[in-house]
Amino acid sequence: MTAEDFLEGQILLIDKPLTWSSFQAVNKLKYVLKRKYDLPKKFKIGHAGTLDPLATGLLIICTGKFTKKITEIQAQAKEYTGTIVLGATTPSYDMETEVDATFPIEHITEALLLETTKQFLGEIDQKPPVFSAIKKDGKRLYEHARAGEEVEIASRKTTIYQFEITRIALPEVDFRVQCSKGTYIRSLAFDFGKALHSGGYLSALRRTKIGDYSVENGITPDVFEKTLL
Repeated sequence: MTAEDFLEGQILLIDKPLTWSSFQAVNKLKYVLKRKYDLPKKFKIGHAGTLDPLATGLLIICTGKFTKKITEIQAQAKEYTGTIVLGATTPSYDMETEVDATFPIEHITEALLLETTKQFLGEIDQKPPVFSAIKKDGKRLYEHARAGEEVEIASRKTTIYQFEITRIALPEVDFRVQCSKGTYIRSLAFDFGKALHSGGYLSALRRTKIGDYSVENGITPDVFEKTLL
């Protein structure tokens, strides 16, 4: 590839490593490309949909003129796999924060799990986690949360196309979900636990698809760097 190829526009499929922020991944590629091709300061690069640091998987990064495609790509359906731990909750709905409450799981059967997934299919109302980057009153929600401030969060409409349980080893449950843009899988984990008359939080998450793009065709930022050497 040439500098002109990246300026004209490329869609890069990146497999984001655990603990990396989406911003870090974009910055890494920007640094590597600018160093390799001596690209101008105003070189455009951005991602089509954030992944939390504790999630791995598909991050679509657009360069040059293809940054105009970001909104279109973001609007496509997403697929995730992951693990929900039942019987407990955390304030962040994942492992970023410590367990703050525990609940019984003795009543949870395979039949109950499979039946409860049906409650979440189709259009649902979902409240984003308080530990999220959504802005309220000029501050990110996680800034309010870390400051110990109570914030009223409005629910949003989102659509779950598929919600499949793929492994049951209580308190852990593995899943695969296909959903619309704007779905918070952390909130789904929390709400799923609640619907089971228990608790739930996300212990692992991997984005596997965005539209027709698959993480199977993705590479890590470090491998991307090596391909340019």
